[in-house]
Amino acid sequence: MRTQRSEDGGRSLVPSAVLAVLVPVAVGIGIYLFGTQHTPNYDNGLFGAHGTAAVDLKARLSTVLLGLALIQLGLALWMYGRVPGARSAPQSVRLGHRVLGFLAFLFSLPIAYHCLITYGIETSSPRVAIHSFTGCALYGAFAAKIIIVRSRRLPGWLLPGAGGLLVLGVALLWYTAALWALNGDSVPGFSSV
Repeated sequence: MRTQRSEDGGRSLVPSAVLAVLVPVAVGIGIYLFGTQHTPNYDNGLFGAHGTAAVDLKARLSTVLLGLALIQLGLALWMYGRVPGARSAPQSVRLGHRVLGFLAFLFSLPIAYHCLITYGIETSSPRVAIHSFTGCALYGAFAAKIIIVRSRRLPGWLLPGAGGLLVLGVALLWYTAALWALNGDSVPGFSSV
């Protein structure tokens, strides 16, 4: 693909912007298509747990993942100078943010794998549909954040925006599944389906 040149002779941000949109959309759609075409296996286990024990384990792991996402948010706010009274973030905070982000991504994979292989994409209720679509979008947002981090041409506000979407996605996934499971199959705003 040829890149457009800006008036000052530099490369345009068009290829980076296209990549930052197309790749995440392709990731989300790919997960969605797999989930809708895959035959769910309700007997699938997670680390040796099956049935309700697997659901309970996944809910607890998801709670840890939410905690990691909130720590990531705190570190990002510190790096961007948005924590009142805090001094500038040292380089170790930036490194910690990257390492923790990578670990959170790895930590999310068995949870997502179990959801996708065991249930696929379901739309049997609003809660389940929101959970399914958010799960697809979450990994698209991961892809977007990686592309944005690597690009020096995209607007600076995109990185915290993508990070915020990741935290929001993890929180919504937790709310629509982990909290639901840990709260006796009930969360405010949704019936017990």
